[in-house]
Parts: sequence; C-alpha cells; structure tokens
Amino acid sequence: MMQKTDCIFFQFAKAYQLSSRFLTSKVSQLNLTAVQAMVLGFLTEEDQITSSELGKRTELDSATLTGILDRLEAAGYLERKSNPDDRRSIHIHLTSKGKALGLKASQLLTRANQEFLQVLTDKQKKELREIIQTLRLSKPRLQDANADPGASAGERQR
Repeated sequence: MMQKTDCIFFQFAKAYQLSSRFLTSKVSQLNLTAVQAMVLGFLTEEDQITSSELGKRTELDSATLTGILDRLEAAGYLERKSNPDDRRSIHIHLTSKGKALGLKASQLLTRANQEFLQVLTDKQKKELREIIQTLRLSKPRLQDANADPGASAGERQR
C-alpha cells in the first residue's frame, strides 16, 4: 500500500489546503476572498479589458467569473461598460475605489507569496514553479488519458 508521503495527490491536496487557508487569512483584512483579490490584482495590471480577456488571464470559467464580477461591482469596485468596438462584449473598468483596493490586493498577494515560500531556497522556489507549470501544461495529455484508462494510445486516437 502506498504511503501518504509517497502519494502526490495527497501531498498536493494538503499543500492546497495550507496555501488556501494562508491566503484567505491574508486577504480577509481587505474583506475579499482570495479569488476576488486575484481578479482585482489582474485588473490593476490592466484595466478596461473585456470579461472574455479577463477570463483567459485568470483561467476562470465564465460562470465563476461572472459571479465574482457581480460581487465586486455591487461593492463598488468595478463597473461594466459597453465595448464601443463590439456591442456584444463588455469592458470591465475599475472604479477609483477598486483601483485603490486592487493596488492593496496586488501588494498583499506579492507579500503573501514571498511569506508562504520563505521556507524554500531561491533554487527550490524556481524548481517548484517550473514543476507546477510543467504539470499544468500537461493537462490536455492527462485528460486524454482519462478517456478510457484501459485503451491503448492507438485506440484513443481512433
């Protein structure tokens, strides 16, 4: 039987729980969820983009992003405005209140990243990011393998 220390899924789940609790505790002082803080951070980097562009940057599905934008808009942090170039799309604009909070959120996220990873050497931090990126980029390959675990590669391609 596999030991939990050898099971990568167990380790990722526990690392996710730890990192999620850590970040939630940090952003709660801004009265935001971790995802809201990240969305404001992305908008602080580049404001007045379409919700579709924001979805691509944040890698959030449309329904999730819409809910987050609804709550941020209700709180007065952003406005949705018609796209003058395409009436079918909407631009997301930070309000002055949203810009101020977005800047605080970005700074807080930067500090939280540094603090969370402070137990690692610079080399370990770089390697961790590279490993995570490699795993994330392999996602389509992993999804294909799930189609039929008993099928050979040739059978999956047919």
